Amino acid sequence: MRILGQTKIDFMGLRRTFFVVSLIIIMVGMGSIVLKGLEFGIDFVGGTELVVEFEEAVPVGDIRSAMTDAGFDQAVIRTFGAPQDILIRTIEMDREDERVRDIILSVLAERFPDNETIVLREDSIGPTIGAELRRDATTAIIVALLAILGYIAMRFKFVYGMGAVAAIFHDVLVAVGLLSLLHGASPYLNLEISQHIIAAFLTIIGLSVNDTVVVFDRIRENLKLYRSWSLYDVINKSINDTLSRTIITSGTVLIVLIILFVFGGEVTRGFAFTLIIGVMIGTYSSIYIASALVIEWVNRAQAKAKAAKVS
Repeated sequence: MRILGQTKIDFMGLRRTFFVVSLIIIMVGMGSIVLKGLEFGIDFVGGTELVVEFEEAVPVGDIRSAMTDAGFDQAVIRTFGAPQDILIRTIEMDREDERVRDIILSVLAERFPDNETIVLREDSIGPTIGAELRRDATTAIIVALLAILGYIAMRFKFVYGMGAVAAIFHDVLVAVGLLSLLHGASPYLNLEISQHIIAAFLTIIGLSVNDTVVVFDRIRENLKLYRSWSLYDVINKSINDTLSRTIITSGTVLIVLIILFVFGGEVTRGFAFTLIIGVMIGTYSSIYIASALVIEWVNRAQAKAKAAKVS
């Protein structure tokens, strides 16, 4: 199925421009991580987390003041979607023989006696488990990258594997940077790093490499059909050949993710938003990172070979 005719867009002619664009986006994201940091969910830091719903909305500042008076100076307090829904997180799990959950609820009941609260969600994770989850999440991403490098290097050539892995690194760096930059920009953008977000990163890796493999497959076919063509022309033709498929696949996935982001609720919103970024960036990187790096690598290798012959 094609939604476009046979296009003849010179994608590779703009590759170095988009190298600069990607570099700027990554630098802005990394700058945000350095200055603003990443907020890790309770999955990775441990502690107690409550999401409570007030009968009537209460200013976050008033809740923070109540928590500070109760000794929770480092508690994270913010809205959780709707104005009356509040997330309260503290690194403490227990205080003497009393559960932190019970202390928080008693403080809220005392400070806001005429405003009934309902516990929507409660999580409690020890710091040791949080450290294990951080380590396991990092290991999962590294193993996935190595496995993809090996798979593509065997199926195509090593240079293609390097291009694909570079594109994946690009996608993850852009996604992480944007999560840091946009976190808290809206009450609906609570983009803390949790197990859901790690799952989204792994999904981004899969989606990105899938799109890249489709392009690389067409490049391999066209290299056999158009032996007299330059690699530049073959890659351009291959990307144009797969453009309709890319738009259809990425577009349908984006529609589902946007619906999930809007209607899926607060718990899945961060996951959906991360995947929305990943699908768009992954589609872009399969063209302007993976394929473009293959051209740059091959061109430099050929230039070195010619220089060696001359000398």
